[in-house]
Amino acid sequence: MVHQVLYRALVSTKWLAESIRTGKLGPGLRVLDASWYSPGTREARKEYLERHVPGASFFDIEECRDTASPYEMMLPSEAGFAEYVGRLGISNHTHVVVYDGDHLGSFYAPRVWWMFRVFGHRTVSVLNGGFRNWLKEGHPVTSEPSRPEPAVFKATLDRSLLKTYEQVLENLESKRFQLVDSRSQGRFLGTEPEPDAVGLDSGHIRGAVNMPFMDFLTEDGFEKGPEELRALFQTKKVDLSQPLIATCRKGVTACHVALAAYLCGKPDVAVYDGSWSEWFRRAPPESRVSQGKSEKA
Repeated sequence: MVHQVLYRALVSTKWLAESIRTGKLGPGLRVLDASWYSPGTREARKEYLERHVPGASFFDIEECRDTASPYEMMLPSEAGFAEYVGRLGISNHTHVVVYDGDHLGSFYAPRVWWMFRVFGHRTVSVLNGGFRNWLKEGHPVTSEPSRPEPAVFKATLDRSLLKTYEQVLENLESKRFQLVDSRSQGRFLGTEPEPDAVGLDSGHIRGAVNMPFMDFLTEDGFEKGPEELRALFQTKKVDLSQPLIATCRKGVTACHVALAAYLCGKPDVAVYDGSWSEWFRRAPPESRVSQGKSEKA
C-alpha cells in the first residue's frame, strides 16, 4: 500500500491563537464557527454574535444542506456548497479551521470537516478542544462580525467518502464494508428514544457495531490520541485496514468516526449521509434492529 501523506486534521488552540495574533487570517486561512444546538436549548447564531474566535465566520449547517430532502442534514449540491463557502471567503487554496461551542468540546465541527473533504477540499482542520477550551485558556474573543472578501470555490464531490441508502442496503448482503454507528448505546439498542424526533424510533441497522462518538473525546473536550483511538477500534473488532462506513442519526456524529479513523491513518471512511433518519423510513423491517417496543430484532 502506498503511504499517503495526510493533511493535519487537528490544530491546537495555541496554534490558532498565534496565527491570529501574527495576522495570518485572510484568503489563506479562514475560521468557521459551526455550532448547532437542539431547538429550545442554546441559540448558535446568537452566541456567535455575542462572542467568537476573532475573524471567524458563522457556518450555518441548517442553511448549507439539501433543504428539499425529507431527511435530516443531507449534503447540499456541489454548486450549493461552492456558493455558500465562497461567500465565507473560502477558495480551493484556503486552509479552513472549524470549531463549535458544544460543552463536549466538539460536536458539529467534524461534520463540516467531512463536508469540505467530501467536496474535494483537503486543507481543512478541526480546532482541537473547541471553543470550550479556547475560552478556558483565555484566548481572545470578539463580537465583531467577520466580513471576508468573497472567493471562488470549485466543489467536486468525492463519492468514495459518501454512501447512499442503496449502497448500505446492498452491503447487508455483500458485507464488503464494516458499519459503525456513533450514537449512544441506548439509542443504538433502541432502549432510549431519539431526542427531538417525531415518528423516528431508535434502533440500528442490522450488522452495525456501536462506537459512541463521545468515547473519542477526553473529559476535557480534546480528541484522544491515535494509540487510544486505535485501541477503541480494536476493542470493537473494527479492522482499520478494511473498508468502513460510519452512520448515526443524521450523518453528523458519524463524522467523528471518520475523524478518529483519519487520525489513525485511515482517511477513506465513508459516511452514510441519510443514516438512521433515512434507514428507519425506507429500509425493510427485518434490517432494523431494536430492543424497544415498536421494532423486533
